[in-house]
Amino acid sequence: MSDLAIKIENISKAYRIGLKEQKHDTLGATLVSWAKSPFKNFKNLKSLSNFNNGEEDDVFWAVRDINFEVKKGEVLGIIGKNGAGKSTLLKILSRITEPTEGRIEIYGRVASLLEVGTGFNPELSGRENVYLNGTILGMTKKEIDLKFDEIIDFSGIEKFIDTPVKRYSSGMKVRLAFAVAAHLDPEILIIDEVLAVGDAEFQKKCLGKIQDVSKYEGRTVLFVSHDLVAVQKLCTRCILLANGEIRMNDNPVDTINFYLSDDLNNTVESLQANFSNRRGFGKLKLHQLTIERKNYNIGEDIKVEFEISASENVNDCLLYIAIKNIQGIEVFYATNRYSGTFSNLTKGITKGSFTISPNYLMPDIYSLRFTINQGGTTSDWVEDIVKFDINPINENKELIPDYKVGFYYHPIKWQNDD
Repeated sequence: MSDLAIKIENISKAYRIGLKEQKHDTLGATLVSWAKSPFKNFKNLKSLSNFNNGEEDDVFWAVRDINFEVKKGEVLGIIGKNGAGKSTLLKILSRITEPTEGRIEIYGRVASLLEVGTGFNPELSGRENVYLNGTILGMTKKEIDLKFDEIIDFSGIEKFIDTPVKRYSSGMKVRLAFAVAAHLDPEILIIDEVLAVGDAEFQKKCLGKIQDVSKYEGRTVLFVSHDLVAVQKLCTRCILLANGEIRMNDNPVDTINFYLSDDLNNTVESLQANFSNRRGFGKLKLHQLTIERKNYNIGEDIKVEFEISASENVNDCLLYIAIKNIQGIEVFYATNRYSGTFSNLTKGITKGSFTISPNYLMPDIYSLRFTINQGGTTSDWVEDIVKFDINPINENKELIPDYKVGFYYHPIKWQNDD
């Protein structure tokens, strides 16, 4: 007997998008366009489902040439930036939309949790929707009866179970929807980022349930989330989507690290110095500044190279470095005041570098400020000269739990003194 739960072969999905309406400068051209409009509209209608070679300007490929297999009992994570094609892929697997090209084989009943309220009839009560969803999955009333109390207890909305779903809050809908999807015995559970709507306590409860249904009940789970810690914790394998294509299909740690690495995110523009926000009119100027790359893990060295131009020989120079996070808070500060290096500079270009070793900044987007002080006055001050990211991964390629807390992370030594 095959151990496959899902097999996807060359799946693609194209949409025809609207183009900018053509405007005419003359009355004659407008009248001609109006006369042709019935024929043009008929042609557009015929082309809605006919994509030919798919290279027309008004055709957008949400996913293209997707191939992978999912085994029974596997928890597959799917990650990627907004617009990468994750939700489109899940909608195809959930049979909400048909693929333009390709073939899918699904072995087992599928329960999907894609959007708040998906699959619920708003006019029916929570109780009635539980039975409706169970029936759609092919379960008998007796089978649903056996699971009903467990569903309501997990959802925590027993008080409102006989209230029409249209009066539920988003959080209540998510609670009931997940409880239904997880307890009505589907062989395959598909979950999109919708869990982010729930509170932290319920999210933790859901993640624990996902682990249980895969590990102890042998069910297959497809899990889409921007919470990379949850993806690494839950998933046995991870797929990275970018621009509708699979960029990596590997273990969660390596896939997440690649997602956050230079290979996917770095661009030449992001590494170029920006001198637009500067002040100071002294004898010393920051001539150039570069960083090795745009993304760093916690604990990695950050090396910065710079060049300073001097219009004449100068003494009594001080260099200041400050790093601020995306909220504008300066979280790092350094100076050459006590090292003596670069205190005296000769006319022309002086090259130098400094290394933050190791870097224990918490994950965030940072910008660097470089200041040159000479003779007690500011010679040059450049704000936001380069930007870089710190990833929620340490130098050992492990995701940092609770990485959104504080400004600074440090691996301390724990010791039991008993």
